[in-house]
Amino acid sequence: MEELDLIVESVKHDMEAAVKHLDHAFQRIRAGRASTNMVQDVMVEYYGSLTPINQVANVSVPDAMTISIQPWDSKAINDIEKAIINSNLGFAPSNNGINIILNVPPLTEERRRELAKQAKGETEDTKIVVRNARQNGIKELKRLEGVSEDLIKGVEADIQALTDKYVKACDDHLKTKEAEIMKV
Repeated sequence: MEELDLIVESVKHDMEAAVKHLDHAFQRIRAGRASTNMVQDVMVEYYGSLTPINQVANVSVPDAMTISIQPWDSKAINDIEKAIINSNLGFAPSNNGINIILNVPPLTEERRRELAKQAKGETEDTKIVVRNARQNGIKELKRLEGVSEDLIKGVEADIQALTDKYVKACDDHLKTKEAEIMKV
């Protein structure tokens, strides 16, 4: 019985991790307003090693359409600017010698549709991960020996219920994000 509970907990953990990853992916998809999350994955070549931007500079949002990046080491300003350009975020950084300013342009209708499509793609990928976790759990169940078929069927039903719950959570997250993206 303990093995069955372990399998269900493992499946649940994998599904929760997938939904958390979806939330993280949605943070990177901009919805019209400037956010520090837009640049959180930018890696800066800093003294020979790749370092996250928030570990070499103070990243802030002074207003809804601007991101300000103030390096702690003034020598790193050109490296940070180069990292932003190479990250393909679509921003043109302006460097005034003290900090870097990123102006976030308003989204066009076409760009909003692209971002909604990207969000939908991330959601579909997450659903695939959730379904794969279900399949792996069921495979683990079938490998068990000495467990009655009725017990296995019951646990399979529990795993399916978890799958349905997390797929619905993915859909709910997508609806929220699409509404956020399409809001002008």
